[in-house]
Amino acid sequence: MTTTTLAALVPVLPFLGAAAGLLLGRTAPGLVRPLAVLPVLASLVLTALVAARQGGGRAIDAATLLTPTGSVPVDLALHIDGFAALVAVLVAFVASCVQIYSTGYLREDPRYPSYAALVSLFTSAMLLVVYSGDLIVLLVGWEVMGICSYFLVGHYWETPEARAASLKAFLVTKLGDVPFLIGLFALGTDAGSFRVTRVLATVANGGLDHPTLIALLLLAGVAGKSAQFPLHTWLPDAMAGPTPVSALIHAATMVAAGVYFVARLLPVFEASAAAMVVLAAMAAVTMVGSGLSALAQDDIKRVLAYSTIGQLGYMTGALAVGDRGAAVFHLLAHGAFKALLFLAAGVVIHAAGTNSLAAMSRMSHLRDRVPDAFWTMTVALLALAAIPPFSGFFSKESVLGAAEHTATGHDGPIPGAAGWIVLVAGLVAALLTAAYATRLWLLAFRGRGAEAPERIREPLTMTVVLWVLAVPSLAFGALAYRTLPGWFDGRSLAPTLLTSVLGTGLAVVGGLLTYGVWQRTSARAARVPLGAVAAHPEGDAGHVEAEAIAAHEAAYGDIARAPDPADPARVLLGPLFRPAASGFHLDAVYSALFVRPVLAGASLVRFLDREVVDTYVRGAAALPRLLGAAVRRAQTGNVQTYVSALLAGTVVLTVAVLLVASGA
Repeated sequence: MTTTTLAALVPVLPFLGAAAGLLLGRTAPGLVRPLAVLPVLASLVLTALVAARQGGGRAIDAATLLTPTGSVPVDLALHIDGFAALVAVLVAFVASCVQIYSTGYLREDPRYPSYAALVSLFTSAMLLVVYSGDLIVLLVGWEVMGICSYFLVGHYWETPEARAASLKAFLVTKLGDVPFLIGLFALGTDAGSFRVTRVLATVANGGLDHPTLIALLLLAGVAGKSAQFPLHTWLPDAMAGPTPVSALIHAATMVAAGVYFVARLLPVFEASAAAMVVLAAMAAVTMVGSGLSALAQDDIKRVLAYSTIGQLGYMTGALAVGDRGAAVFHLLAHGAFKALLFLAAGVVIHAAGTNSLAAMSRMSHLRDRVPDAFWTMTVALLALAAIPPFSGFFSKESVLGAAEHTATGHDGPIPGAAGWIVLVAGLVAALLTAAYATRLWLLAFRGRGAEAPERIREPLTMTVVLWVLAVPSLAFGALAYRTLPGWFDGRSLAPTLLTSVLGTGLAVVGGLLTYGVWQRTSARAARVPLGAVAAHPEGDAGHVEAEAIAAHEAAYGDIARAPDPADPARVLLGPLFRPAASGFHLDAVYSALFVRPVLAGASLVRFLDREVVDTYVRGAAALPRLLGAAVRRAQTGNVQTYVSALLAGTVVLTVAVLLVASGA
């Protein structure tokens, strides 16, 4: 079987699995789980075969005309280079892990058949995006992912949080997709084709007429899909969906689609220096802002959500300095350890007895109750904090090294300002990442929250997946930085001395500082029994907990009525704690700038329609109705009445004629 045929089957198999799962979900429920797992596993095998055959060499291209348009044609095309081959393996690998994990996690959920089918459909759409060689076909997968995300985030639709989160995710991403669509049309018009290869050839020949406009329009869609500032606010709320959904969509696949798109079309963005500086600034604000917000969250999944936003900021930062190899390297490493973090968080949430309320302040003594989640999450958090030799260290250092290369004035088309912006923000984010990773580990596994009831051992399908994902989280980086340059552009991905020392040093400082503050607050809080301090806030420890209660309730409502008094975030952030906990009030700003004016305009239109337009309509109907009523009274059906009226009219007319004649 040819490589092209294998590649074509990769997105088709999960699609067929989704269709079969929906059709047989009610009539043959025993087939739902095999139909969810086996097609995705088959796609994983096929992506591995395609990657082995592609081998990082010449790109595989194949195309057939999909539809004649009369102008710019649309082709059903494949374009598989080293980037596409490896990203497809990641997508299929994480999707397989999520489907297997979900068979245990949602084993009692009556809506599991539709859930599994949507996950398979989503996987098919993402694989289509990765392999597509035509931008319009890529757009189809891009939009299918969006609608699947809407349904999966709203899986628990009976809860208002899930309904609001799914709607918000859909609207915010669509807000970016509108300019993205315009940008694609403008790009296809300038290049005379939507084929990726022809677009890149046009850029190489300087054939783009509006490079800055096109790049900025496309960046709007990237910001929405990859949750970058200022369109990132949907991702923390999307944690209302099932935890495996977060592991798949909001860690390794959909949110990475924007990064992958920019990596594939990087020359288009490099054609505009202004667009690269905008991309760098967007990445810098995203990295630092999300790090501060993650440090202030109490919900474990929201911490991971803001962490995802920040790590995507690293990827866009690497793209902003022109190194797509470093960006995709971090995308691959991050996809593994962040999926592990979300899936381990699912085990922790169940063990804590909080289920939908994933507040770390309510977690206590979980290390011995969920040892698999403890050890695997520890590995993933070390990778997230970029501690050597874990995978996150090598991938993150490749980003910082690329930024240093650009910032120090090496020859290249990227402005040096972009390099400095990414480098400084990346180092600050390294400190913040280690701080919130350490805080999460301490509160989740060594916290003093309220005791939770004992729970049964988690299904084997869940714990096995954790250990499978722990392997690349630990070993992928050290192996990959030597071999991946041959799959990418040939640029070195090895850590550089300066950024390695600075990045690792700041990470260690962030972790040790958080641990030191936690020990200090723990010692103070231990003098008074947990819960009693809230009733006696005059004490020192009581003051700490009373302030924490107020801050957490302001940020989360009822989810944190009894926060851990040893939480170091308030001490570390100081006056930034409350703004950071609420995402720096961006939702309130957007509500004031956009939502309220739109609602006010809608109210005005409704008033004008009801009180003005409807008044004319009602008036136009009232006049004939009154005339009809008057005429109806004359139509009595009595012949004598008609004759009397006729005689009376004759008399009146006669008198009138005589009066006129006498006057004349």
